[in-house]
Formats: sequence, C-alpha cells, structure tokens
Amino acid sequence: METNWCLNTEAFNCVTLGALSAFAEKPQHRKRTSAREGMQHDVSSAAIISGFVASFKSSLKWIANIVHLKASSAVHFGGHYVCAAGCNQSGNIFQILRTKPSDQPLNVPSREDAHVEVSLLSEKLIMEQKARYNSILDRSTAITWQGDCYVYLQSTSCSPPSKTQPPALDWVQTHQDHLRRFTSAPFLHGLLLHLRKTHLLSSTEESRIKEAGRLAEQVNMLITNVCARKDSHASEAIRDFTEGSDSPAAQLIKNYDSMVKDHKENLLRCYEHRRDSSPKRNFPSRDLLLVEGLSDLQQKEHDLTQVGATRGRKRNHLRELSLNRLLEPLTRVSLPPRVSLTIGVGGIGKTTRVRDFILQWTQGSICSNVSFVLPFTFSELNFLEKLSAERLVRMAFPHLSDPGLILSSSCRTLLIFDGLDEFRCTLNFSNAPPCEDPKKEVPIEDLVTNIIRGNLLPGVALWVTSRPKAASLIPGGLVDRVTEVPGFSPNDIQVFLNHHIPESDFAHNIWTHLQCHKNLMVFCYTPYFCWVVADTMKYLLQGGVEEHLPRTCTELYAHFCCMKAESGEPRGREPLKVETLNGSNRKLLGNLGRLAFYGLLKNKYTFSEQDLRAYGIDPLLTPNSLAAGLIIRDEAVLCTTYRFTHLTLQEFLAATFYFVSSKRAIFDLFSESTMSWPKIGFHNHFKSAIQRSQQAEDGHLDVFARFLSGLLCPLSPLAGLLGKDDGSQRAWAAGFVHNLLDGGHALVSQRAVNLVYCLQEMQHAEILRAVEDDLRLGSLAGKLTRANCVVLGYLLHVSPECGEQTNLTASLNYTTVKCLLPQLLYCRHLRLESNHFKDDVMELLGSILSAKDCHIHKISLADNDIGNKGVRALSRGLMVNRTLTSLNLRNNNIGARGAKFLAEALKMNQVLLSINLQNNAIEEEGARALAEVLECSRKLVSLNIRKNGIGANGAKEIADALKMNRTLTKLTLCSNQLGDKGTASVAEALTVNHTLLSLQLQSNSISNKGMTALTKALRLNRGLVSLNLRENSIGVEGAKNMAHALHENHTLQDLDLTANLLHDEGVQAIAEAVRVNQGLTSLHLQWNFIKCSATKAMADALLSNTTMQLLDLQENAIGDEGVICLAEALKTNTSLRTLCLQGVSVGSSGAVVMAEALMTNQSLQTLDLRGNSVGMKGAKALANSLKINRSLKSLNLQENLLGMDGAIFIATALKGNHHVTYINLQGNGLGESGAKVISDAIRADAPACVVDI
Repeated sequence: METNWCLNTEAFNCVTLGALSAFAEKPQHRKRTSAREGMQHDVSSAAIISGFVASFKSSLKWIANIVHLKASSAVHFGGHYVCAAGCNQSGNIFQILRTKPSDQPLNVPSREDAHVEVSLLSEKLIMEQKARYNSILDRSTAITWQGDCYVYLQSTSCSPPSKTQPPALDWVQTHQDHLRRFTSAPFLHGLLLHLRKTHLLSSTEESRIKEAGRLAEQVNMLITNVCARKDSHASEAIRDFTEGSDSPAAQLIKNYDSMVKDHKENLLRCYEHRRDSSPKRNFPSRDLLLVEGLSDLQQKEHDLTQVGATRGRKRNHLRELSLNRLLEPLTRVSLPPRVSLTIGVGGIGKTTRVRDFILQWTQGSICSNVSFVLPFTFSELNFLEKLSAERLVRMAFPHLSDPGLILSSSCRTLLIFDGLDEFRCTLNFSNAPPCEDPKKEVPIEDLVTNIIRGNLLPGVALWVTSRPKAASLIPGGLVDRVTEVPGFSPNDIQVFLNHHIPESDFAHNIWTHLQCHKNLMVFCYTPYFCWVVADTMKYLLQGGVEEHLPRTCTELYAHFCCMKAESGEPRGREPLKVETLNGSNRKLLGNLGRLAFYGLLKNKYTFSEQDLRAYGIDPLLTPNSLAAGLIIRDEAVLCTTYRFTHLTLQEFLAATFYFVSSKRAIFDLFSESTMSWPKIGFHNHFKSAIQRSQQAEDGHLDVFARFLSGLLCPLSPLAGLLGKDDGSQRAWAAGFVHNLLDGGHALVSQRAVNLVYCLQEMQHAEILRAVEDDLRLGSLAGKLTRANCVVLGYLLHVSPECGEQTNLTASLNYTTVKCLLPQLLYCRHLRLESNHFKDDVMELLGSILSAKDCHIHKISLADNDIGNKGVRALSRGLMVNRTLTSLNLRNNNIGARGAKFLAEALKMNQVLLSINLQNNAIEEEGARALAEVLECSRKLVSLNIRKNGIGANGAKEIADALKMNRTLTKLTLCSNQLGDKGTASVAEALTVNHTLLSLQLQSNSISNKGMTALTKALRLNRGLVSLNLRENSIGVEGAKNMAHALHENHTLQDLDLTANLLHDEGVQAIAEAVRVNQGLTSLHLQWNFIKCSATKAMADALLSNTTMQLLDLQENAIGDEGVICLAEALKTNTSLRTLCLQGVSVGSSGAVVMAEALMTNQSLQTLDLRGNSVGMKGAKALANSLKINRSLKSLNLQENLLGMDGAIFIATALKGNHHVTYINLQGNGLGESGAKVISDAIRADAPACVVDI
C-alpha cells in the first residue's frame, strides 16, 4: 500500500508542556519498539512528518496551529505499522510514534479531518515551561506517551527540513572501509546468497558482481552500486547478516575499531609506564640509516671495537629512513618489507626507537595503516619453553580475546622482537622443523625461527632489533630491509652536553676535556656512554676536582660507580671514595661483580630474580640504592628481567671482581666450579685473562681485558677496594703486554690492537707517543717494527692526526702494508705517496677497496711505480667499491692498457667523483677508453689527464664524449700536444656542453688559429667559468678574438693567458673588453711583453669595471709609469682584492704613489711587489700607508733593496696595524742578526702576523 497525504497543520506544535513533563517522569512508560524491516513510501512535501498518532485519550487536549504536514509513510516492521512526527516554529522536532498490529487496518486520516481549530498557548505559558521543557530534553529524548506510543524530542532546525538517513544505510557507510578490507571470499559468497534469498539481489546483479574481477573489486561493486540503488533494505540485510555471523571476517568488520582502540590504550598505559625517564632519553632521536647488510667488522667484533675502528662514523652514501617509513616500500614498484632488521651497538638507542615507534603509533601519528603492533623482548622469550604463536599473543596481550583474528592476513599486524642479542636459545635456520600452524605448540627457538622464515604467520610484518654480531645469525636472504641506528657525531655530542648540563662552564670544560682525550671522545658515539661521561664529569666538577677528570674508560666507570653509591651515603665536598663506603655497599659491589663476571663468560646479559638472589642481590632494587643505579628492572606481562645499565658496565664490574679475586684465588676464576688447575698469584691470573681475550675470535673479552689493565693504575678511585700497589704490578703487566705486541701473527688484527688499548688504560703510553710523533713528522720510514705497526693500527683508530687524513708518505713497503691491511680499511683519506709501491702492493690495496668494511673516501698513490698490472688489481676493487670518491695515480706508469682496465671499472663504479692520471703515458688509446667512460658516466666530475701525450686525435675522442656528458665539471688536458686541431675539437664540444666549468689547456702549442676556434665557442658557451691557456703561442690576433668574446660572454670568471705573445696591442684590446665585461673576476697576464701603454689601458678599464678581483701583471716591463697609472685607478676602484706586480721594474717613485693609493683604497688585500727596487724611500712610504690602511692583509716586499732602515720602517708600521697577517722581507740585505731583530719586533708588535725574513 502506498499513501501520499498532507495536513495543513502545525501538528503537535504546542503540546502542553506540563503533560509532556508528566509522561516523561514515568520511567515505566519509556520503552521503544525497534524496527528491523519495513516498507518504503514516497515523500513529496517539504516539511517531513515521519509518523502520525491516530487516537489519544479523550481527556487529553491538543493545542496546535495547523501547518502543512505530510505523513512520510506507514512503516511496517515487527508485525506493526508505525507513523509519526512534526516540528514547531522554534525548531523543536516532536516524533510521536504509535504502533498498531499489522493485521489491523491502518486508519489514515483524510485531508479534511486533519483541520483542527485550536487556540494558541500564551507567550507567558511558554516562557514558564521552557526550563522544565529543557530538562526533559536533557534527561531523555524518548518520552513515553501512552501504552505502545512515545514522543521523540530532538532540537534541530526545521527550515528547511532534511531527509533522515535510514539507520541501516548509516551502518554500511560507517563500516564500508572495513567491508572492503576484511571481506573474505567465503563471507562474500554467504552475503550474496543471503541477498538473493531476501529478493534484494537479482541473478543478473550477482553475476555482474562475481565477474567484476578481484575480490576487492567485487566488494566495491556490491557496496557502491547495489546498496546505493536498493537504499536501506539491502543495507539492513548486509548489517543483519554481518551481525549474525561469527566468521572471522564478520568479527573484524563489527569489532575492528573497538579492538584497535582497546589495544592502543593498553599499549599506551604499558609503555608510558616503561618509558625511561633518565636524562639520556631526553635527546631527540635521529632517523634510521638504510644499509646494505652487515659488514665483516659488525659480524665479528665487539661493539666498542666497531666504534673504535670506525671512529663512530657512519658508512658513506646511506639513505635516512624515518620511523614512519619503516614499513613502507621505498619505490612505487617495490613491496613493503616483511622482515625488517634494525642493528646498532649496545646503548645506541634500539629499544628507545622501538618505544618511540609504539608510542607514536598508539597516538596515531605514524603508520596508521598498521592495525596491531605486538611488541616482545627476547629477554622475555628466554623464560618460555614451548608454546604456539596464538598462545604467545594471548599471554602477552590478554585483552586480545581472539589472537587468530589479529594474526590473520586480513589485518596488517606488526610483530616486534627487540634485542636478539639477549636471546639465549640458538636459532637454527637449517634444521629447525617447519611449522605453519599458529595453534601448534613448538619450542620457543623454533617458533621464532619459523616466524622469521615466513613458515608461520606469513602475512604478519616482523621488526627485529639486535646488536650487529647477533644479527648475523639471521640469513641475509630472509631479511627484506636492514636499517642501522646512527650514533652521535661530534656536533651531536657537544649539543647533548649543552642540553644535558645547564651549567655552561661545566659543559664547556667537559667538551674541552674530551677533545684532549680522543679515546673517550670516540666512545661518546653511543648516547649511553655520552650520558655516563656527562653525569660523571658533572659530578666531579661539582666536587671541585677538575684536575682529576677521568682520562681513561676505567677511571670514568670507577667514578660512575662511586657516584651511584653516594646516593645512600652522606655527601661531603669531595667525591666519594670506595674505602668510605659502608660495609653493605662494598659487599653489594662484590656480588654485582661476581654476577657480571660469570654472566659475561656465559654471554648472559639478562638475569632473572632467581639469578640475583643466587648472588646475594636483593631484586627489589630500593630507589636511590647502589643496585638501582647499576641495574635496570624490566617489567613485562610475561616476566620480569634484570640487566646492567649497559654491557660496558657489566664488563667493568666483572673486571673489578676478577681483579680483587685474583689476589687470593688458588684456582682458575674462568671456571665457576673449583675443578681446575691451581693458579696462584695475580700474575698468573692476569696472564690467563689477557691470553683468553686474545684467543676469543669474537672479541667478547676485549673490553674486560682493557678494564682489568686499567685497574692497575694507582689513581683509580677504587684503590681502597682493589688494594695497594707500589707500581710493580703495573710495570710487570705493561712489560707482559709489550712482549705480546712483538710476537703474534703478521697481520695487525683487532685482538692485537686491543693490547694497545690495554696499555692506554694502564696509562703506560710511551710507545704510543713515540709512534704518534713520528707519524706527525712523517719520519716513520724504517721504524715500523711489528709492535710499532700495532701501535700505528691503534692510532689509526683514535689519533686526531689520522681523523681526516692519514699521511703515510714515504713510510711503507709491501711487508708493512700487509701487516696493517686490516686497519687501513678504516682510514678516511689515505696518503700513500712516494712509497715505491709496485704491482704486488696494488693486489693488497685492491682487496681493501673491495671489502664491505672499506671506509676510504680518498686515496693518493702518486709518485709510485705502479704499472698496468697493479691498476688491473685496483680496478677489480673499484668495480664493487661504494665509498671511494677520489683516486690519485699521478706520476706512475699505467700506460694505455692500465687506462683501459681503469675505464672498465669506472663504467661500473657509481661513486668515484675525481680521478687524477697525470703523467701516466696513456696516449691516444687510453684517451679513447676514458672517452667511453665520459659518454656513460653519471658521477665523474673531475678528470686530470695532464702530460699523457694524447695528441689531437685523443683530444677529439674526449671532445666527442663531452658533447654527450652532463656531469664532468673539471677537465685538465695540459701538456698533451693538442695543437690547433685538438683545440678546435674541444672548442666544438663547448658549443653544446654547458656543464663543464673548468678547462685547463696549458702548454698545448695553441696559436691564433686555435684561439679563434675557442673564442667562437665562448660566444655561445654559457657554462665555462675557468679557462687556462698558459704557456701557448697566442698572439695579438688571438688576444683580439678573446676581447670580442669577452664582450658577449659574461659567465667566464677566471682567464689565464700567462706566458703568451699578447704584447701591448693585444692587452689593450682585452682592456677594452674588461671595461664592459661584468663576469671576469681574475685575469692573469704574466710574461706577455706588456709595457706602459697597455698598463694604462688596463688601469683605465679598472675605473669602470666593478667585478675584477685579481690582476696579475708579473714579469712585464711596465715600470714606474705603469704602476703610477694602476695606483691612480686604485684610488677609485673598490673591487680589486689582489694585485701581483712581481718583477715589473718599479722603483721608489712608483712605490710612493702606490702608498698614497693605499691610504685611500680600502678594498685591496694582497699586494705582491717582489723583485723590484722600491728601496728605503718606497718602504718608508708604504710603512706610512700601513698606519692608515685597514684592508691590506698580505704584503710581499722580497728582494726590494729595503736595507735595514726600510725594514725598520715596515716593522714599526705594523705596531699599530693588526690587520696585516703576512709580510715577506726576504732578500733585502738585512743579515742574520738584523733579520732576527726585525722578526722579533714584528712578532712582538703584531703576534698574528706571519713573517718570512
């Protein structure tokens, strides 16, 4: 039945508010009939009435104005018809519903019956009831009316009326994303079948949906098309089917939002509670670094060995990755990673990154597409034996009632396993039995192995964190992405100190101390160690013992332990010493040391409550106690674990325990039981510890050995606990370590270098200072014994001289290179010049360049005896190298064949930026090979093939390649016999290549003809900045052509025409161009037979030119007259910074005028008057100008006949001029004693001035 009718009434507009109140206050009447199914009827009126009440008790009076009214429909549901609603003028909607059994006729009133005469409520009555009315609306919007009727009140605008969305359709729209995301094929099949049965889906529509393609497209068609067309009926059917289904898909569609919200709230509570509030965490985290797997050093060595070898520097060419992009694909065509591995040394902040990720995810700021994050620590997993994946999740997150839903592929779930290095079980990826059932219980190590391998939970993303060495246990093929946590740079360390220590003087003092002790600075790469340094040194500075700041790691940790013990002790003015500790704390320190030592032997770094009790340590960790300062308690749902605040602290306490125990032990302490060979005396125990550390291939006892050696230092604050030593034990131990340095393998391994660290901790560093001095002075040749090579290996780690550049020029041979090979890997700029290296050494260096651990950025092998075989070995390394950016092979003999080998490597190498092959006889054939590189290279920016005899044909090959190359910016072709023909080829390339910035064509027999070709190219070229044409045969015609080019070209900045045949006529033409040119900043015209007239023309040009900064007129006979013209120009010119007038035959008169100009000019900074005859008179004038001039910084008066008097004038003038930083008075007849007097006077009056005399 379809009904359309309307009432000209303001129906139910002013229902008596008192009556409404009476009904509203009867809670027994507040019931509502719910609607699940219904029939739809058309609506045509503007004002909407969704129901109508047919009859009421006769005693009830209606008061309302009649307005246009329309019954929207008689809706059938639950065996009843329901009609109702209306709105009054104030915008209050009254919905009055009445139900009537559907088997009884529904009496729809006629239009005429709906007209009722009523009287209006008085304004006063309305105002009196308004407050009461508002309270009703606030209390309940559903007011019972009578029996099976009620009134629904909602305050909203009535003009214009809006269409109310059916509730079922609202539900579908709210859940449409979940429907698209979680609907499975079985669920969709059942849903379509249900819609067919309810006649809401035709067979044609069902077929169209099934043929739509993938499952996602089918679901999208169902939601977008069918539901929109069927309105609320199909929507209700989808809702009812979903709510009535118990399938996993239905559970996720219905409950996903509430499950995620509940899980995030639980995680947030947990991790806000766990958040480490120590000051070291208050420093902002940096982005992760995307790396290509683990290096050999990371797989094999101790954390601090890694930091020491690399000086904390990150590998080159690493891409940064924020936490938000951790699980995202790197490119548009790549897939998100399933297994992500994050590595970093202990204390660098891996767990901090995990906690930051979880907190940011729970707050919705990152990875919003991740449904659930399930974090675990391997220290928790240590206490589990056999369980299933679902049981593991249920145990850790009891609020997740159905782990199967979370672990299904429908949800994007991230599983976090933090701290693989703390896992005591063995991960056997070769023999672990496969498991694919998340309900099957297996040993915990097999469970982890199968999750990583993807047998178990293949649809779940996995993030594993670990120290590098433990991370190597996971096969590289199973890991999709490896990231590394970066440590502190030197700038970060300084910022951290300023941020962490409010007292600026303390922060400055600590930074200065670290700069003087690089062994401490290097380890501040890890934020934890930096925090220990900051807190401990601040503690000492507050105690007023600045002169006793720790110089070694051993001293640092000794003071750190005393600082932590002091929290329970009375504090005096000076820092606490261990002998003043109370008995309980001293005993606790011993127990902690025993726990640390035997844990270290077992590679055990996390402990249970039972472990602590077994060693006499109270697990309660009372706040402000010594134990609470050294041990961290980690509470989790699965278990509670304990660990030392850092591995290095555990190693220090272990060394302390061993040191004290070795003085009275009669058995080997490395065996916890007493069943071992007797060892009596400290010497035997010390030998045993050092030898064991040398035999440990993984280096896990290296730092323990360093601390054990450092405890022999008599200045240790733990001297009261360690016992007295007259120095004999320290001297013996140093001798024992020295003997180990002289022996051992030929290669300087990390174990050998650790012996030098032991000497450093003992503060027994005589051999270190000797080798360091020789390295700084370049006098290592013939002194590199095996022991000195080991010390040099140590210095390559920590010496500031080796920090940026390692200069081993004229110091090495094949044997020493082979010995130092493992340590040369970590140099940044390696200078190996003049070592007479032959091809056999190149085999060794090639192996360095091909290693994963290579950190070399620049290597210079100039002035050796390297042939094509040696270059071939180097080239093999270059093919795979990812760090080297600069290679210098100047003055070797690689020949054309060597150039070919190198060219093949450069075609594959993607990082080398600069290569120098000067004087290697590569000739035309080698040039052709390099030209092929230029055609395809996208990295090389600098190529030097000076003095290689490539000829005109070789130049043509290079020039043709330049036409296609767009990366090379500097090309050096000097001394290659190019001639005019080769120059013309290069010029032709310049007409199309606009990326080349510097072109060096010195000594190539270029005449006016070649110059004509070049200048034509310069008129078109807009890229070249520097052009060197020194020592050619360019004459007047060529100079005029260059002048014409300079009228049009304004990009060329540096032009060198030294030693050509320009004469006055040619220079005058160039001067005219300089007058208007606004690009040239540097012009070299030395040795060009210039006289006074050309100089005058150039001086006139300087009057209008505003860009020229350097003018070189050396060795031209311009005389006093020419200098006077230049001096007059300087009175006006404000751009010139450097004027070179060496050997221009200037006398005292020219010098006097130049001095007058300097009194006015305030822009000239360098004046070179070498080899002239200014004499005493000129010197006096120049001296007077220096008293006034404040711009000149460098003055060269070498060989100018100044005499003693002239030198005194200059020296006296410098007393009031502190701007001059360089003065040259050599060759002026001062004599040895006079030179000393003048030198001392200048240094006394102007200490910042460098004097050559």
